[in-house]
Amino acid sequence: MTMQEISELLSVWTPRLLLFARQWTDSADDAVQEAFLNLYRLRTKPDDVVAWLFKATRNAAVSGRRSGTRRKQRENAVALAAPNWFEPTDENRLDVETVTEKLRELSPELREVVVARLWGELTFEQIAAATETSTAMAYRRYKEAIAVLRRCLKIDES
Repeated sequence: MTMQEISELLSVWTPRLLLFARQWTDSADDAVQEAFLNLYRLRTKPDDVVAWLFKATRNAAVSGRRSGTRRKQRENAVALAAPNWFEPTDENRLDVETVTEKLRELSPELREVVVARLWGELTFEQIAAATETSTAMAYRRYKEAIAVLRRCLKIDES
């Protein structure tokens, strides 16, 4: 197919395909994009391009949903298997919702380092490689994020 033909299909059918894909996934944009990429890669044009696009979009959406479900199951299993870092008592018990809210308030740069370090159990070298920064920068961001969280949550640093 030519780029002109695909461009015309994109402008006419994308909104409809998005609506169709939303039945199966929250990532409808990804499913539609994947369908159009697969159409572009085909050597021969399908007999009914529109029907083919709907089928490809559905397949991508269902596959994406399955992948997301498997990923969530793996993440939950890892989270449940992780050892507790401390035994909570009444005086040091943190409200999960409050901590989550404060994490969301961090800048993306600080939040990604905290999540990578605490939940991903990455070293600062690994974090630096993932974020394309220096090890020292990864460490400084982590320390800054922890300090901000301590202040917001009113946690004693002793």
